[in-house]
Amino acid sequence: MNAIIHPAAVQATDAILSVRNLTVKFGALIAVNNVSFDARRGDITSVIGPNGAGKSSLFNLISGAFAPSAGTVTFNGQDVTGSSPDRMLAAGLARSFQITNLFFELPVRENLRLAAQFLAHGHGLLRPVRSGKVVLERVDELIQRFTLESKADELAGFLSHGEQRRLEIAVALAARPRMLLLDEPTQGMSHADTQETAAMIRSLAAESLSILLVEHDVDLVMTLSDHVVVMHQGEKLAEGSPKAVRSNPAVQAAYFGDAEHA
Repeated sequence: MNAIIHPAAVQATDAILSVRNLTVKFGALIAVNNVSFDARRGDITSVIGPNGAGKSSLFNLISGAFAPSAGTVTFNGQDVTGSSPDRMLAAGLARSFQITNLFFELPVRENLRLAAQFLAHGHGLLRPVRSGKVVLERVDELIQRFTLESKADELAGFLSHGEQRRLEIAVALAARPRMLLLDEPTQGMSHADTQETAAMIRSLAAESLSILLVEHDVDLVMTLSDHVVVMHQGEKLAEGSPKAVRSNPAVQAAYFGDAEHA
């Protein structure tokens, strides 16, 4: 279904992320099979597909959570295939998680300070917290940027679901990445929180941050994205602009026509 694509065959001079023939096998199961695509610098690129299509596995391969069985991941001109998540972060690629990944027993400010510690001490995310000027300035900047002033000294576990998701994105941005990977950022959100998150994602992209998004809300993806990649049964089914993807007969049959997974 997904023909082999070689880097030389793709005009990707403005691609910040290039995935080539990415594959991962878990025993006899091929969760991702020979997937290739580019994410352009400063764009919002979204990955969609029915449940079990391989979206999360693909995301984990790109972010370094899984090592691929075959294929390559190139980020900002550097081969990062199989690199650990901390090395990915050092290269400029950060991610949020489908399940909120915060220190619930710590205040909002401390969650951000731990993440911002990377700026001052490289891989020292687990070193004792130091009150370096650059760290404190970044924490204050993020608190204001994500309108968390009134919650700054509140435990993260006491925040609403929408506030926790917003904090998690702020944490992912603490080290000033070049690209942000968002895994189902609006999952479980109310309509109002979803619209607020969408506006925030647009504003981040407008600031030249490249974004790779896995999202279940198709309408949101189609209004938010510059480029859409459609997964089906572990393979890339189609890719293109939101309009082109919506009008693709194969995508309509495999995804949009399936009310259960839409």
